Amino acid sequence: MSFSQDILRDLVAFPTVSRDSNLELISYLREFLAQRKIDSTLYPSEDGKRANLFATIGPDNERGVMLSGHTDVVPVTRQHWTTDPFTASERNGCIFGRGTADMKGFLACMLAMVDRVEPHRLRIPVHLAFSYDEEIGCVGVRRLIEGLRHAAAPPRFCIVGEPSSMQVIVAHKGKTALRATCCGVEAHSSRAPEALNAIYLASDMIGGIRKIQKSIVQLGPHDDDFDIGYTTLHVGTVSGGTALNIVPNSCELNLEVRNIPQQPMEGVVEQIRSLAARIEEAARRDFPSAAITLERVASYPALDTDPACDFVAEIKAIAGRNSHGKVAFGTEGGLFNNELGIPTVVCGPGNIAQAHKPDEYVEKDQLNACDQFLSDLVSRICLGQ
Repeated sequence: MSFSQDILRDLVAFPTVSRDSNLELISYLREFLAQRKIDSTLYPSEDGKRANLFATIGPDNERGVMLSGHTDVVPVTRQHWTTDPFTASERNGCIFGRGTADMKGFLACMLAMVDRVEPHRLRIPVHLAFSYDEEIGCVGVRRLIEGLRHAAAPPRFCIVGEPSSMQVIVAHKGKTALRATCCGVEAHSSRAPEALNAIYLASDMIGGIRKIQKSIVQLGPHDDDFDIGYTTLHVGTVSGGTALNIVPNSCELNLEVRNIPQQPMEGVVEQIRSLAARIEEAARRDFPSAAITLERVASYPALDTDPACDFVAEIKAIAGRNSHGKVAFGTEGGLFNNELGIPTVVCGPGNIAQAHKPDEYVEKDQLNACDQFLSDLVSRICLGQ
């Protein structure tokens, strides 16, 4: 078994579900690096229960390549696993466990690479970034980004190791999560015509959101390099009402927008705000207290790296790829690119199709390919060989 596979077993054992503490895992990472005489810096959450970690291997006065990954995983609640999700198990050439694909497999390969590097030989540095709470909207990495904003020698470019089957990804969609709260007027259900049903307001919102989606499908913009080549809108949850014999006075719906880079997110959000305002205005003609409030819950930008730039060409050559791709799922790459101006690609072991599911796994061949990729990356870019 390779060293990266051994490390992955250790990492899976930390149940770093988003919004739970990741400090035990961060302590493991710090100790691993310290044993190799590599200093690291923490960027903690406001409550101190989670933290980002950042380290630089090699010269600290040069801009280098940053390898980035998140430490958190999605919950296993109500999922039916055939093995303990937080104990890595092996069968049929795969390693099973929560986070093996998304994305502790890449973190393990990062650490295994560290063990092979001789820092004094590096011409340019390797930066390591480990974040928290990515799965709930790329929340934690923003504190790390603020720290890097003031760095004397920030990273020159970045590889985010989300599962891409080791394909080089140059673009992904952005995402904004919204919460719409619809306020009506309650009454006994026998007097329903004298009340304003908040669920009906939410239903009108849903109908309008579907019309916005239909317009985007028909009119674009489109980018056929994505498997779904247009911006998507999706209502995920609806909650309202207390009893059948009460006309509900409140209903909440949660929705998301995933935008392609060619369609600015704010324009779509503004369409949703305008929709809410129109429905509210119509309701207030008979019920002055009617209201629909729209709250932005989480948001991260799309990634859109120029595939013609030298960095992309070099990464494709190192990965043994003649092509590049675009994906619908999001990463922290858009924030590194938009907030810090760091050209970023996504390239990591495993398949996103395995992520967030019971019996999540990563193929050992994928880990081996990532080990080779990172070794070649250090040799060609950081050592200049």
